[in-house]
Amino acid sequence: MSSITEALRSAAARLAHGSESARLDAEVLLGHVLGVGRSGLVAAGATPLSAGRQAAFDGLVARRLAGAPVAYLTGTREFWSLPLCVSPAVLVPRPETEMLVELALERLAPRRPCTVLDLGTGSGAIALAIAGERPLAEVIGTDVSAAAIEVAAANANRLGLRNVHWRLGSWFDALPDGRFDVIVSNPPYVAAGDPALAALCAEPALALTPGPSGLEAIAAIAAAAPRHLAAGGWILLEHGAAQGEAVAQLLVAHGFRHTRTHPDYAGRPRVTLAASSSPP
Repeated sequence: MSSITEALRSAAARLAHGSESARLDAEVLLGHVLGVGRSGLVAAGATPLSAGRQAAFDGLVARRLAGAPVAYLTGTREFWSLPLCVSPAVLVPRPETEMLVELALERLAPRRPCTVLDLGTGSGAIALAIAGERPLAEVIGTDVSAAAIEVAAANANRLGLRNVHWRLGSWFDALPDGRFDVIVSNPPYVAAGDPALAALCAEPALALTPGPSGLEAIAAIAAAAPRHLAAGGWILLEHGAAQGEAVAQLLVAHGFRHTRTHPDYAGRPRVTLAASSSPP
């Protein structure tokens, strides 16, 4: 019977062949099995694992080696300090997307009512982060996937956030007449032939790639957004590190002004934003 320390060491060695964060993955998965945090694993390092818990841990490690994201295996992911439930129906929230939230909050006064639209909400991560930080905001998240909307709604209920609502539909089709002070989106933007998709095969393809160029979803959003943005409002779009210039050109072509691209926390161009062509 292996101890916790021995089980972690063995699992990390196995995971090293397919993960850049093998030790962390092993700790998160074993912590999930045992119901303890990483510090608890260290404190109980000499404790032997029961056969049942070892088998459960081995099963999770095997699924991780097969490509399943850790977040799907544990069912949770932290985003903007919010514990979110996730499933294979939604994209796993990434740390770089927090830059999108940060930039959106800079354009939303804390003590003023406002309206925010999150297109392609997935787990609801962006919408929920903004709703939590701006309680006077009315936030709406849309998604073409009914399963994703269910995940987002469940997260809102668990967090007790009542100023966020959900609509089923493709982009603006979910609310054809709405106008918003801020529109945000982390749409699919990976080109269909990009080799990076191989490592993301466990996540929903609909949330990853919109077509051959990777810009199809962003182009559709940019074209329709002027009809849904209030005077003086802002649109903020997450995109790939090599797409900033192309996204800015699309926004300018549809009449947006003050267009600029911001880097994420790793210094890669990640979010392009622009203001409505109509001044406030």
